[in-house]
Amino acid sequence: MRAPTNPTAITFQDTIRQHGLPGEVVEFEITTRTAADAAAAIGCELGQIVKSLIFRNTDDEGVIILTSGSNRVDEALVAEATGATLGKADADFVRTLTGYAIGGVPPFGYLPHSGNPHPAHTYIDEDLLQYAEVWAAAGTPHAVFPLPPDALVRISGGKVIRVHG
Repeated sequence: MRAPTNPTAITFQDTIRQHGLPGEVVEFEITTRTAADAAAAIGCELGQIVKSLIFRNTDDEGVIILTSGSNRVDEALVAEATGATLGKADADFVRTLTGYAIGGVPPFGYLPHSGNPHPAHTYIDEDLLQYAEVWAAAGTPHAVFPLPPDALVRISGGKVIRVHG
């Protein structure tokens, strides 16, 4: 674990500061691309990892699900809760929506060129709220940062829902 050296992770540190979060972006030599990889690198529970999953709805809009690393999103359950049918989002769609590549998408702070600082369709797995601290991607597949779940809800503007059966 070290201070970030990647320019994207360094820039994301500024983003978390702008939101008043005390946590520091940390970077690892090993990948934190998957929830299991991130939990192993950090030394936390799998459930404390925030997975930023991007879907596409039938109106061709982005739907962001911030889910616990230990959960698999039940797309039918989310569709029922949100009224939006979810479809696959390819890598180009994810980058256009967020400004970040898959495996490093943070839960907020989307780059200005993406045009979506707060996408309208953001949902948060209620299971994340059981932890005092969760960890999320900080813009690259090697960088993460800690934050309290209530800050995740406040800053992302997401609606808390049940995302798995």
